[in-house]
Amino acid sequence: MLDYLNQFTRHRGAWLLLAGGALFLELCALFFQYVLKLSPCEMCVYERAAVLGILLAGLIGAIAPRFFAIRWIGFLLWGYSAFRGLQLALEHVQIQLHPSPFQVCSLFAQFPSWMPLEKIAPWMFTPLGSCTEIDWQFLGLTMPQWMVGIFALFLALFFIFGLLQFKRKACNSCCNCN
Repeated sequence: MLDYLNQFTRHRGAWLLLAGGALFLELCALFFQYVLKLSPCEMCVYERAAVLGILLAGLIGAIAPRFFAIRWIGFLLWGYSAFRGLQLALEHVQIQLHPSPFQVCSLFAQFPSWMPLEKIAPWMFTPLGSCTEIDWQFLGLTMPQWMVGIFALFLALFFIFGLLQFKRKACNSCCNCN
């Protein structure tokens, strides 16, 4: 089983599955914004950027998954994006659960100058809502609480598949592997 999971990341389908999961989340975010008319806040926009990082990691990994360097670039971007996304989602949950007049969201996202997502795709990365508002819940959880679980899952999968990269292939009984 572990050998199968180890080899799974060396196939394009695994990386496209990762990218597809992230794409699904991005499409859900746009559905919430444009169909259900739920305006994203600053934290939501940053969480979208983290999901975009996971999507890009999947696409990078799908380029040449059998090549160590390409696969590890994908892994590193996946891990960093999942970790940052989890941090952002946890912070967002705290803002919602413990609102403070001293901690308010900005109406302007501040992305690095080398990747101004708010200028590249303003329809997706412009914050229009308030971080403290709870406009949507499902099964008693708010959207940031769901995102905590989603990013935690992405991070757990990153650790599982990342650690399996160091597992040696099982020895066949036809040779002496000592």
